[in-house]
Amino acid sequence: MGMVFWLVLAILLVYGVILFNSLVSVKNAVAKAWANIDVLLKQRHDELPKLVDTCKQYMQHEQATLEKVIQARARVADARESQNIGALGAAEGALRSGLGSLFALVESYPELKANEQFLHLQSRISGLENAIADRREFYNESVNINNVRIEQFPELLIAKWFKFKRFEMLQFASEELKDVDIGQRFTA
Repeated sequence: MGMVFWLVLAILLVYGVILFNSLVSVKNAVAKAWANIDVLLKQRHDELPKLVDTCKQYMQHEQATLEKVIQARARVADARESQNIGALGAAEGALRSGLGSLFALVESYPELKANEQFLHLQSRISGLENAIADRREFYNESVNINNVRIEQFPELLIAKWFKFKRFEMLQFASEELKDVDIGQRFTA
């Protein structure tokens, strides 16, 4: 009888260690996914002032649009540094809206549209935007896996015991989910 008790206890202990290690792996996958987004956000953060400076040379009458991009960039940086996922989602929406307006206004400036530096920066930022969207999807999937695992039994017991936490999804701002009115962008 005593041998069976110790065998069952050993099996439960090994099972608990396996569950704990799998939860640690899932938690670290979320951290890795966030780090991937963070790198891309930093790269885009570094490129945006170059884009604004290039546009300023041609767009003296569009200061409000340029200022909107600069302010949104600052809000994204603040949210990224504090790892405030909710604020980051809203700031990202404002930044994308500002960039959309800026790129639409470029149509009125043929010299700027033909500027090699502008074209390079536009391409680079568009590529970073696509990469951020891909990484955001991976991040949200990692968060979902983590959140589901720490709520399932028996992982729930290990998660509560060792204080594993839920993570917040990186949500799109409501403006990002609306259809874009292309006509409005060109009259801005």
